Amino acid sequence: MEKQPNNPLHGLTLAVILQRLVDHYGWETLSDKIKINCFKSNPSVNSSLKFLRKTDWARQKVETLYLKTKF
Repeated sequence: MEKQPNNPLHGLTLAVILQRLVDHYGWETLSDKIKINCFKSNPSVNSSLKFLRKTDWARQKVETLYLKTKF
């Protein structure tokens, strides 16, 4: 496995990133911050992951919010 010292997301899965954001913000606030329907309408981690894995622009928004969030 290559080391990526300049990649702050290295070693984090999308599932971990999403779960931390949900734990920190909750679904309602998360859907206000990122306008994605899967966060508003009957949200779940599994359904959101399916969408995010197929949709690059949405995944980038989630990753950007994760990097900006102070946990």
